[in-house]
Amino acid sequence: MDTNKKLKVLVYGATGSQAGAIPTRLLERSHQPYVLTRSAHKAAHHAQAGATVVEGDMADANRLRELSEGMDAVSLLIPFFANPAEVINYGRQAIDAAKAAGVNLLAWNTSGFILPVRTGNPSIDVRIDILDYLQRSGLPYIVLQPSVYLENLLGPWTAPFVANENRVAYPAPSDMPISWIASDDVSALVVAALERPELAGANWPISGLENPDGPALARAFSEGLGRSVDYYAMPPRDFGGILDQLFGPGAGAAAASEYQRMWDFPDQRPNFQVDMQPVLDKLPVRMTSISEWVAQHKAVFAAPVPV
Repeated sequence: MDTNKKLKVLVYGATGSQAGAIPTRLLERSHQPYVLTRSAHKAAHHAQAGATVVEGDMADANRLRELSEGMDAVSLLIPFFANPAEVINYGRQAIDAAKAAGVNLLAWNTSGFILPVRTGNPSIDVRIDILDYLQRSGLPYIVLQPSVYLENLLGPWTAPFVANENRVAYPAPSDMPISWIASDDVSALVVAALERPELAGANWPISGLENPDGPALARAFSEGLGRSVDYYAMPPRDFGGILDQLFGPGAGAAAASEYQRMWDFPDQRPNFQVDMQPVLDKLPVRMTSISEWVAQHKAVFAAPVPV
């Protein structure tokens, strides 16, 4: 293991919240991130910090191959909000580009668990297809499967309720535990993985160290904000309605149905908690507690936000 080697890393998805901290984390470790974006102005803050910003589109296979040349490693994040057929095409082309360029290691943040069997929901099952393609590619890889992002709680289905009503609203039943994880922690784990090519082939589900149900999540919010906060188990249909307002009619149906299954079939609820010690033994990263994360975002939950 040589964590002192300075790496040139092509970073996908760094203009979004999930991978937004990866360029910063790479720069802190004296590596050189190359931030891929369709519009350079969206990554201006990364450029100002010292990253190299390169324009390109995941739909353009030739451009991805060009940008992958000379890279030591790739940090891959695929926009799963796109059409599933586009998602798998993006993933395959990024993998092909890295393989053709002789990249030493690709670290893939899957944006969620890869389930052991197909669900019939293409937006979820596509991860299985991409993993299969990656494994067959011969490209050295490390896969990190995060549980549920704490940043989900910054959305309009939660933050306004905390700010205006002192209620942590989320469409999960009150008695359902969720091991929330901070996106910055995932980024730190990705960077640690990129520094350890000897771990190639590892495929780890990852989660936060806590596993709170709704009331316990509210207690963590209370501690982080310094005021009393309760939990509100938002009906999934209301959650879907908010998504419809954001992204257009019908956008929330699939998400709402997935959460409704958790209400209707308690015995089929996913287990989001992972034993992180084996992972942290290999990737020594300090994990963020929920209350600490809440305190870091105190301004969002304190501001008056329209519901």
